[in-house]
Amino acid sequence: MDRRSFTLGSLGLAASLAAPVPARAQGAYRGPNVVLVRFGGGVRRAETIDEAATWAPYLRHSLAPRGTFVPDLRIDKLEGVNTSHAEGTLNLLTGRYLAYRDASEFLQDRLEPTEPTLFEYLRRSFDIPSHQVLLINGERPQEEFFTFGAGDHFGIDVRSEMLSLHRYKLYRTRMQLAEGGLTDEARVALEEERTRLLTTDPRGATPDPSPQVEAFWARWRQGFGDDGLRNPRGDRLLTELATRAMTELQPRLMMVNYQDPDYVHWGNPSHYTRAIAVIDEGLQRLVSLADADPFYRDNTIFVITPDCGRDANPLAEVPFQHHFNSRSAHEVWAVIFGPGIGKGVVDTPIDQSAVAPTIAAAMGFAATRAEGTAIEGAFL
Repeated sequence: MDRRSFTLGSLGLAASLAAPVPARAQGAYRGPNVVLVRFGGGVRRAETIDEAATWAPYLRHSLAPRGTFVPDLRIDKLEGVNTSHAEGTLNLLTGRYLAYRDASEFLQDRLEPTEPTLFEYLRRSFDIPSHQVLLINGERPQEEFFTFGAGDHFGIDVRSEMLSLHRYKLYRTRMQLAEGGLTDEARVALEEERTRLLTTDPRGATPDPSPQVEAFWARWRQGFGDDGLRNPRGDRLLTELATRAMTELQPRLMMVNYQDPDYVHWGNPSHYTRAIAVIDEGLQRLVSLADADPFYRDNTIFVITPDCGRDANPLAEVPFQHHFNSRSAHEVWAVIFGPGIGKGVVDTPIDQSAVAPTIAAAMGFAATRAEGTAIEGAFL
């Protein structure tokens, strides 16, 4: 449904914006698990969902037929809307456009949501511990701020927790300093590293991880050590974090922010197509685990969709950009499958703001500040 059908001036939305924040519910959550996969870094339809040309054959040929396939998901061409990674991710998490503010210092790209995220809606509605609502991030420090929104709503008490290389380094440096046995030079270097990590968040609002996440990092450190040379990198790191989280933490809502196709900005198309294939391999691991694990089997919905598209201009020096608001940068897609999800192809355009309300409807809460509505026909 076109986002313009849901204007900010409508009485219903105005009422919801004016309404007080509801008291936090305490009921146990009994709905399906949801894994939201940001097929990120900006990808075009041609290399992902074109049946003949796709570099993601598992996504296109195995997953799309399992549920609702939306080949025409669109990012609205509103004034001020940028087709980029942080913006697209926050569109998905809030169901709104322009629902963010700059939390950075000069010339740094660090956005934070100004409206409730799916994580906050869920934990406000149900009694779910923070370690079961997870955001899996890569190595982009500007994406460390998406776990809760700023402002007078919901907030830090109902945040998600974050698994990322940045968060692991925070854990590792704290443990190394506490363990001692360092030379003066090594201690100074470690303290400087930790200071840089801590000042990444200018809000000063990064809470301590839960005991469950602390234990997760302890096991990670035991397996991969302190040098950073043994753990996977790039999007393979995200797959490793996500599959371990599913096994050890059993999240009810988890978002995985894949990102490596963006390396095409360096100008080599193979960086882009190979990264799409790596995400496809990661999807196969995630779905295979969910299909086999009793906690997830027959009780998990996957929502797979890009943050933004990419330019298709063959005359550009690097014909894979996304910062110019070209038509193809606004053209994305979605694949949704799992219990209660219908099977078939949606043959009408759907707005990106519909993703968050669709997830909310599947999990049994209302994304009251979203601009869109759930995808019509997605549910049985």
